[in-house]
Amino acid sequence: MSRHARTMRLVVPILAVLNAAAATAQEACPPAPDIADGIDRLIAEARAAPDERGGRIAAGGMWELWTQAPDATAQELLDEGMDRRTAFDLEGAVAAFDALVAYCPDYAEGYNQRAFANFLREDYAAVLPDLDRALALSPRHVAALAGRGLTLLALGRRAEGEDAIRAALDLNPWLQERFYIASDGTDL
Repeated sequence: MSRHARTMRLVVPILAVLNAAAATAQEACPPAPDIADGIDRLIAEARAAPDERGGRIAAGGMWELWTQAPDATAQELLDEGMDRRTAFDLEGAVAAFDALVAYCPDYAEGYNQRAFANFLREDYAAVLPDLDRALALSPRHVAALAGRGLTLLALGRRAEGEDAIRAALDLNPWLQERFYIASDGTDL
């Protein structure tokens, strides 16, 4: 199968979702749900957690909030991209997230998820702008902060990467990314 044929096989289902959305909605993506109070509560829980299990429970709650898309069409695109990413169809995942970002340009999780798919593809140049946009829309997005740190580390920008991870750890001290930095500030 040619590259073009493979790409079309990946993109056609995503285009079908967008076409259906355009036919039924004829309007722009609604605003993303206001999750700020819930995120603040979960950050407080993560900070107060006595152990990693408590921190993971709080992080799971954050993911539930972040992945609440603005409407059914956006949710379909988000779920499609996440399913494709889980199946390591990274090209298809990026296509779904491209469609989500085009449809809902003010929904932070679209950018965060596209960044994650591109991180897995090792396309680090594409990752940072998406994480910066996700953080501009949702400054306390712990996963985007941690992902930014990991990306900077992958690019060899150690000090910046560790700073980003420390910012994420300030919000949830139980993140696995804590193992990428030395607690005394020295290189690992």
